[in-house]
Amino acid sequence: MTKAYRKNTRLDLSQAGLQIIDMPIPGAWHDLARQKGMTIVARVQDRYHLALACDACGKPSRHKISALRVCQPQCPHCLESQWQADAERAGLTFLRRDPDDNMYSWYRAPCGHELRRQPDRMRQIAAGKNGSRCEICHAAREAAEAETCGWSLLGPDPEGDVSYRLYQHGCGHQQRIARANMQTNRFACTNCGTCWSAAPSWLYLLRMTFPDFGPVVKCGYSRDPASRMHFQLGMSTDLGSKLVTQIPMATGHDAIRTEKRLHRKLRRTHPDSVLPPEIIARHLNVVSEVYDAALEPIILAELTRIAASTQT
Repeated sequence: MTKAYRKNTRLDLSQAGLQIIDMPIPGAWHDLARQKGMTIVARVQDRYHLALACDACGKPSRHKISALRVCQPQCPHCLESQWQADAERAGLTFLRRDPDDNMYSWYRAPCGHELRRQPDRMRQIAAGKNGSRCEICHAAREAAEAETCGWSLLGPDPEGDVSYRLYQHGCGHQQRIARANMQTNRFACTNCGTCWSAAPSWLYLLRMTFPDFGPVVKCGYSRDPASRMHFQLGMSTDLGSKLVTQIPMATGHDAIRTEKRLHRKLRRTHPDSVLPPEIIARHLNVVSEVYDAALEPIILAELTRIAASTQT
């Protein structure tokens, strides 16, 4: 044991689990350690290892003599403190190093679940270069998306495409479906489903506000008006869109024919209320079928008439 250790009462090798070996330490090793921000405390474990105290934190750790000679020894205590700080900046809590793989550590996410991540990845998350999601919560969201559409999530895509998942329909049929399509409900069961033209559909009326124009309404048809509004039209949240009404139609074929007749009538009787395509294109993924909000009562009356005629 060196004099430096006897004088430095902060260091407790026994508590650190380091067994001291009574062997001489060449003076050149002390000089080399000081150059690298370390202090040699003692030789430990066997003839090949040293206990080095970090000049920054004062805590001892075991290192190979060869590592001191050829590279810069890293203080595991300072390293763990950095990992804790990175985790905190990323919104997570550092729990422990992975005992099975020193390239990974365990963290607690805000949801309470434990995540296994590489510390370098956590540093990137803390710097805003990457995001971190909880796999357990993410799987629960995907399962809920599928359940909303009448499907059950079975697992990852058997063909290995990360954009797809394997689902099972209520009829028992299993099918590969892109998650984006499951989120927007833009697909059909290949076993019992029907094409859009034969499937039930809706006429709908949306109300929103274009910042460079004012309140507007859009009339159209869709097999799923909510999906149409939130995903397919590409509208931003600042438009304040609202589904005013929706009228059931027996088939998509009936819906498109009725919708086209309605738009022809509106363009003929109220041409000044039709928005120019260049204004619409700045806010939606379409360039037609949008009108000044003053036309809303007239469109609602037309939709009411259509609903009454389809029920007779």
